[in-house]
Amino acid sequence: MKAAVLEEVGKLVVKDIAKPKCGDDEVLIKVEACAICGTDIKIYHHGHRLIKLPRVTGHEVSGTVVEAGKDVPMFKTDDRVAVAAVIPCGTCQYCLRGIQSMCDDLKAIGYHYDGGFAEYMLVPSLSIKNGCVNILPPNVSFGEAAIAEPLACTINGQELSPPNLGDVVVIIGAGPVGCFHVQLAKAKGARCVILIDVSIERLNMSKVAKPDISIDTSKENALERVMLETHGKGAELVIVACSSGKAQEDGLQMVAKRGCVNFFGGLPKDNPYIKFDSNLLHYREVHVVGTHGSAPRHNKLAIDLIAKGIINARDLLTHKVTIDEILKGIELTEKGKGLKVIVGGRS
Repeated sequence: MKAAVLEEVGKLVVKDIAKPKCGDDEVLIKVEACAICGTDIKIYHHGHRLIKLPRVTGHEVSGTVVEAGKDVPMFKTDDRVAVAAVIPCGTCQYCLRGIQSMCDDLKAIGYHYDGGFAEYMLVPSLSIKNGCVNILPPNVSFGEAAIAEPLACTINGQELSPPNLGDVVVIIGAGPVGCFHVQLAKAKGARCVILIDVSIERLNMSKVAKPDISIDTSKENALERVMLETHGKGAELVIVACSSGKAQEDGLQMVAKRGCVNFFGGLPKDNPYIKFDSNLLHYREVHVVGTHGSAPRHNKLAIDLIAKGIINARDLLTHKVTIDEILKGIELTEKGKGLKVIVGGRS
């Protein structure tokens, strides 16, 4: 089969490799769509401590079952499925408490197991046992199903920092996750959602998420505009959905009394510190949380929200490339020329 193999850092090679063999407790899928994530780009350029190269990466995956082992009767040939990337162990104290995203022994598709930048992908037994594989409703496309994974992470984030009915919510970062945060906050009853980015191109693409206000920080001061729109009070919830220390610092300035700031985007490991005025927390009684990843139940919920039309995932799919064109897809994503780029099909 054809696959994009990360042979070493900075060297992604499209070549023929052996098609995986399906075991009795595994499922083999034909990959129909695998979305390129910012994490995939980081891995391409810098590697990852959990990845032993060579590795087929790609973790936002959907496909068609072509073979199901005899010990997995819940799946059959031709089932359309989405595969949640992160696989909890199911037995540690965090899994047993229902917070599987904090699992002590997390595994992941595209990290510990070969991922979706290939024609076929083997779904491991642990993934099946822990509810990481979901059959798709008929009205959910493979592309939409693939990006249920970042939507699942968004759901987890807003569970830990939920907007209340009538809140003003600020989202910093107009990428795909930012677009999902906008839609989810509106679905939960936020009266005004403000989306902020430094790129007018990104803000224009993010109009599909229908933010109430968009702020281009290359042209205006975001803090001043947020305070103007909130009559000097600030936003009840600020979600920093980008990897920027400056954005995190700005988010702390924008939050209202008794509000919440969510540091959703992680910072580079070589520069993880920000200027943090703790008096803002002390006198405004502000909460600051951080979130990353998701649990299997979030992926199932993400697919349900897409199927019911509550979340528009389709319009976030801006480009599709073949496996042979994966470097083109990475470039489109890296340069912010598209929201979500889907890899799928043989050229």
